[in-house]
Amino acid sequence: MRAAVLHTLNADLSVESLEPLPPGPHDVVVAVGASGICHTDLSVRNGLFPAMLTGPMIGGHEGAGTVVEVGSQVSRVAVGDRVVASFRPACGACPYCVEQRSHLCNALGQFLQTPRGVRGDGTRANAMSGIGTFSDVMTCDEASVVRVESELPDAHLALLGCGMTTGVGAALFTAGVQPGDSVAVIGCGGVGQSVIQGAAVAGAARIVAVDPVASKREVALRLGATDALDPTSGAAAEQVRELLRGRGVDYAFDVVGAPETVTSAYRMIDKGGMLVLVGYGPMDSELRLPAFDLQSQEKTVKGCVAGSAQIRRDFQKFIDLIEAGRLVTTDMVSQEVALDDINVAMKAMLSGEVVRSVITSF
Repeated sequence: MRAAVLHTLNADLSVESLEPLPPGPHDVVVAVGASGICHTDLSVRNGLFPAMLTGPMIGGHEGAGTVVEVGSQVSRVAVGDRVVASFRPACGACPYCVEQRSHLCNALGQFLQTPRGVRGDGTRANAMSGIGTFSDVMTCDEASVVRVESELPDAHLALLGCGMTTGVGAALFTAGVQPGDSVAVIGCGGVGQSVIQGAAVAGAARIVAVDPVASKREVALRLGATDALDPTSGAAAEQVRELLRGRGVDYAFDVVGAPETVTSAYRMIDKGGMLVLVGYGPMDSELRLPAFDLQSQEKTVKGCVAGSAQIRRDFQKFIDLIEAGRLVTTDMVSQEVALDDINVAMKAMLSGEVVRSVITSF
């Protein structure tokens, strides 16, 4: 198999040939049709989560494809099924899955350390999030894939594996946005654009997109934002409150993860409002928020993992919404690239040129 492998933090990925290891009894082998390139891939490469890299690692955690082989005890999918791979598994047996909180599934840790390919020098490579979608062939536990029924191209289905599900779910499930609510979204990459779409589906009356890149603000307005602000042209929180005639928003979603953007997002919420932390910050970063204001104005700060979505239930629901025209993927895919262009695509994401690049040629 051909895969993009990360060997060293703060270095480019290496596209190379590996010998896939045989699937275990609960494993499935998927011919990958497409893999999204997410900002988290860049964060892992840049050392934001150093503990993830314990050796060579096949990159990628957002993909879709077709099952070509199954282990002896696989029961959820069969050869020929179209599947979406999820960066968060749903084992179905741990306490969190049983409690309908599969986005917190306990199985992830064990999958991270499972070797999936042998490099030319004999070293073994693990797979990011237990899946490793930057590869033409992916082997993973069946808990990490969901069978779907759709005629949508893999390039669009792949977005459900992380970005779209995280963003739409953040609005619908983590926050529980209601009709008539007001929303601000800080950071309008793939996940942020999906938060905007989720808020629109929920019926939010005002959706304010906040991003320094003009092209991303334009996409946000097409995808459901009612307003778009440039945070470099003045304090973002003050701009939001000016739009809302002095009040804050009911929900502010920080999709960046930097302490300064989180603080700005907190200042945007009204009394009784909620700040939702969607973007990942460095593992050692800390936040300083005004405790008296938080308590006396009954505000809420809430973390968000995978949009609090239940992948077995929600992947197909989101597909149905896409096919009904309620969610849009066409504006999300900025470009389709080849696996060999992975590092160029990473740089395009870092510069803010794209919402989402998707690998479709392996």
